Amino acid sequence: MGTMLYAKGIYVNRCYDETNLSNPSLVQEVHREYVKAGAEIIQSNTFGANRPKLEQHGFGGQVQEINYKAVKLAREAVGPKVYVAGAMGPLGIRIEPWGPTSFDEARAFFREQAEALIDGGVDLIVLETFTDLTEIHEAMRAVRELTFDIPIVAQMTIGEDAATGYGTEPEVYIKRLEEWGAEVIGLNCSIGPKPMLEAFERITQMTDRPLSAQPNAGLPQDLQGRKIYLCSPDYMAKYARRLIQTGVRFIGGCCGTTPEHIKTITDAVRALSPSKRTEPVVVVTETKLPDIRITPQEEKSKFAGKVARGEFVTSVEIVPPRGCDATKMLEGVRLLKEAGVDAVNVPDGPRAQSRMGSIATSLIIEQQVGIEAVTHYCCRDRNLLGMTSDLLGAAGLGLRNILLITGDPPKMGPYPDATAVFDIDSIGLTNMVKRLNLGLDLGGNAIGQATSYFIGVGVNPCAIDLDYEIRRFEYKVEAGAEYAITQPIFDVKMLKAFLKRIEHCRIPIIAGIWPLTSFRNAEFLSNEVPGVVVSPEILERMRAANGSPEAGQREGLAIAREMLAEVRGVVQGVQVSAPFGRVPYALEVFKALESVSENRD
Repeated sequence: MGTMLYAKGIYVNRCYDETNLSNPSLVQEVHREYVKAGAEIIQSNTFGANRPKLEQHGFGGQVQEINYKAVKLAREAVGPKVYVAGAMGPLGIRIEPWGPTSFDEARAFFREQAEALIDGGVDLIVLETFTDLTEIHEAMRAVRELTFDIPIVAQMTIGEDAATGYGTEPEVYIKRLEEWGAEVIGLNCSIGPKPMLEAFERITQMTDRPLSAQPNAGLPQDLQGRKIYLCSPDYMAKYARRLIQTGVRFIGGCCGTTPEHIKTITDAVRALSPSKRTEPVVVVTETKLPDIRITPQEEKSKFAGKVARGEFVTSVEIVPPRGCDATKMLEGVRLLKEAGVDAVNVPDGPRAQSRMGSIATSLIIEQQVGIEAVTHYCCRDRNLLGMTSDLLGAAGLGLRNILLITGDPPKMGPYPDATAVFDIDSIGLTNMVKRLNLGLDLGGNAIGQATSYFIGVGVNPCAIDLDYEIRRFEYKVEAGAEYAITQPIFDVKMLKAFLKRIEHCRIPIIAGIWPLTSFRNAEFLSNEVPGVVVSPEILERMRAANGSPEAGQREGLAIAREMLAEVRGVVQGVQVSAPFGRVPYALEVFKALESVSENRD
């Protein structure tokens, strides 16, 4: 449907599902062309007609109308002898454990769409182009909450290795779809006929459910701004015959498959019958953790060991260099080691600035100075595959302490037009790293030796919407967080109130301390750095000390020491920032610990 609407002049930035309302005759024209070519099942123009996807185009409130209308258009166009399938695709958002959308919320979105399709009178539901098993499960549950009378065709999309984008092997997803009650199990999209045939040569031995195959007409090629699929109708028909001989019962095509393709496929396979199935010979065992050693927290790193033993830890945050020369930064890091600081925190592109990568910077610090790094790692710049590769590589290089954050949007930095990825947020990333620590990849496949990351997350005790912040913190702890570092603290009362509210899911908390350098610095943090709250009292103190740079620094240092002394008894460590890379200034803050120790003595 998308291929045909595009070929008929509907631009790619349009909402194709909405054409059911704005151009119904065009949608019906496409349906009739496929039926004329020999199609016995046609799919409604509703692949992306769920609320999250429609909201991207401003049509979130028209889910029921768009889906219901699509079915009526299809039925009118094709008549009673052709089956009408209600097409449902992924939501286009990450659901738990990879994103903030819960299973219940995802299922509600699917149910809303499925209800409209069923009310419209579909003969079957086709769930297609799913990569995430948990997401298609919620879609299947949503349909079954409404009816058991309509068959479900459940189709995953795979790579050339037959695994999903999450790395889930066919031995796993075929078994799950069968267990969850799919009447037809299949594959569609992503790959062309040849790799799909190779996948089905494995799959046909795994289940006795009817199988469906809808390969793309090859991989798309960009030709003067248009996407062209290069597999000819004859080529598609040849592989359609082979797929049927392998045991596939439902055959068609996905992206790039025109009515001409369907006509050639129909003519070629009309005389064929599916081959007799052999009994399944592949035994699929229950998913279980690989038999490997999981590193205890106290053994992951020296920093993790101190936290595990309940000792107070100290760290200083140093921004990576702008260029490739780390000499000046390393001079400051050596001062930290000499002062006995436990670790160096290395931000990952803070405020969307372009600097040396946090993994490379951390490795330079650990190798050349011999002090442990806490590597910040954000979701902004990498997709799931890139993040997995980075984290496996960093583990192989020996990095252990990690702080997982969502990351500041590019619009904050000097390159506002840069693309942000955000495949997942920090909650999903925490789940990912926890799996790596268990020796599993995204798809639940064993990776051999497990990683040994000490998993940290960020938290803001002074968030404007504290209920939302606490809810996200609970998710992070559930996902596998082992410690948390706060945003800079300028109000200890708010920190203590926050700590009281998270007693039910408390993990070690390390408080962020920022030694202010001037009133302007305080104003900047308060107004332009997301998540930082500078109290009116602190702002007034810095304003009063605005007579000279030295006075401002003295007052900022005094405030930082007060913060450290006050939080010393309620948190398990502090991260002191080195403003503008001034390490000696940050080290001055730690003198507050000497005062606390003397008072205790």
